[in-house]
Amino acid sequence: MVYPPRLPPLGGEAVFSAVQITPETLKEEPRIDQALETSPGFSLFRRTSSLSANPTTQGVSLRSIAGSGASRALVTLDGAPVNDPFGGWVIWTALPSEGIEGATIVRGAGAGPYGAGALTGVVALTERGARDGLGALDLSVGERNSYRAAVSGGTPSVLITASAETTDGYIPVRTNPGPADRPLDLEDANASIRVQHDFNGVQAAVRLETFEERRGAGLEGARSDAKGTSETFTLADPDSGIIGGWRLQAWARSSDLANTSVSVAPDRSSTTPANNEYSTPAEGYGLNAELQEHWGPVSWQFGADARWALGTDHELFKAVSNQYTMGRIAGGQTFVGGAYIESAYAQGPWLVTAGVREDYWQSTDSQRREYVLATGAVTLNNPTPEADGTVPTGRIGARYAIDPDLWVRTAAYAGFRAPTLNELDRPFRVGNDVTEANPLLRPEKLYGVEAGLGGDRFANWQLTLFYNQLKDPVTNVTIGKGPGVIAALPIAGFISAGGTLFQRENAGQINAYGVEGDANGDIISSLSWRAAFAYTHARVDGEEVAPQLTGLKPAQTPAWTATAGLDWRTTDKLTLSSFMRYVSTSFDDDQNTRRLPPGAELDLRGAWSLGPAKEIYVAIDNVANANISTGKTANFVTSLSEPFTFRVGFSYRR
Repeated sequence: MVYPPRLPPLGGEAVFSAVQITPETLKEEPRIDQALETSPGFSLFRRTSSLSANPTTQGVSLRSIAGSGASRALVTLDGAPVNDPFGGWVIWTALPSEGIEGATIVRGAGAGPYGAGALTGVVALTERGARDGLGALDLSVGERNSYRAAVSGGTPSVLITASAETTDGYIPVRTNPGPADRPLDLEDANASIRVQHDFNGVQAAVRLETFEERRGAGLEGARSDAKGTSETFTLADPDSGIIGGWRLQAWARSSDLANTSVSVAPDRSSTTPANNEYSTPAEGYGLNAELQEHWGPVSWQFGADARWALGTDHELFKAVSNQYTMGRIAGGQTFVGGAYIESAYAQGPWLVTAGVREDYWQSTDSQRREYVLATGAVTLNNPTPEADGTVPTGRIGARYAIDPDLWVRTAAYAGFRAPTLNELDRPFRVGNDVTEANPLLRPEKLYGVEAGLGGDRFANWQLTLFYNQLKDPVTNVTIGKGPGVIAALPIAGFISAGGTLFQRENAGQINAYGVEGDANGDIISSLSWRAAFAYTHARVDGEEVAPQLTGLKPAQTPAWTATAGLDWRTTDKLTLSSFMRYVSTSFDDDQNTRRLPPGAELDLRGAWSLGPAKEIYVAIDNVANANISTGKTANFVTSLSEPFTFRVGFSYRR
């Protein structure tokens, strides 16, 4: 197979807490975010998958330090970021698992060669290699009129991947729902093509992608539509023979989000228009370059990267008699760029790695303008002065093999994330709750240390102890509750009864320590198992910015997550699989008043082989129809994740 142009890894990642997501795991899960959730450290902002999550809540975090709609982890596809340029979230429906070969999840390892955004770690996706003919195909049907089709294939120089799905969805409020409650329906489609060629040892590839998804938000009149494109151009020579291996990459990503929200009556009988974000065009583009050399047991890599993002939110708000009366334009530009050097030493039982980098960040052209629709009269014109700064980061670690089947390791690191345009400039509303933007936000910075132990005797396993400190976390801080205009922040306007006003703030720091572990092995040759867990004790120190938060848990951060799975090859034809995920208690707000109880979900899958690489399968998600809370409003109305779901399909993978 022919893979995208890349350099061989330095090998230093083995000193950090890293997990591999295999093609077998990707085959069993219809969505790549669900496959990544087999690692307990991985989570979206809320306890739901991309099947039903609004795009703005699909932010990724590693370790339960603090969830966020803007990802606190960087997600890349063969080196190019896939986080949205405006909000930092990830449109997972644009990444069908049929086009992905695997993923490496590096938890808490700081910026390193990855750059800005890898605050709690990185999810490095690898696209499928190109080969003659069909590489992957999946066709499935399920409950609630759910249909999905995905295909990947081509030639050794061309890879084409496409998928589409539709589902009527489910109603997330299942306790006393009202006429205003609607299903989380979904339609999505995407297509990508990668063309590559070898020019006398220099590998070149161009990748183009387009995607769109349309989904309901669970209430009458509340919907979202996200679409976009991406382009990546890569050149690499893994071994030039003169200056070592090198790689150059340029990428661009455009997106546009339309999102309508409503306020709902206390008896859930009706909704009132609250906000119509009818267009949010955004563009992100960047460059990265790396030079690599190997001198005996020593390898080193020097690199630089730069990323630009610009976007503008266009929306209507303040409805009177169900008619919008006000308009808003908000947005700006951000830049972050830096350079790094990383080295690794591998000799005998020792593996040592160290690296430093320096980044410059900048936010410019930040604006927020509000006007009367009927007259065009401007009621608010709030530009913000330019902000910038530098952030030094680094990481170091060592691993020692006590014997071939047992090793120990330790590491220390620092990482950072610059605030997104969405956090800086765009206020938003969910139901009756309003969250105000803050153009004065500073970058988040994380400092961490960890130590681990692992081995391969009897089973492949690893155990990690860690301590992380997140400085200046961007947190939605409660300002006041409705009804009325909150005097502390009158710019937000009128807050409905049952609603809460939040504002994004750099709220002190979050201190977190914990332990994580994972293991897998075979009980017998036909029965394999896997298990993983993560425990994180995270608490906020609001300092003088938000002293009311001191001692509380960050929102959407469970202390415990655990997963377990069994795969039983009962015969040459039949394979039975089970997977369970448990999440402990968390809270949906900064003040820990909206409690989300613990929940566990069990999924089952049975596959019958039709020959090499071909199978038909039956899958049941949430077998026990468990009620797993995903969100809770200020008046304690609870939303739930996907109920019992049955589907059947055909799969081909080679």
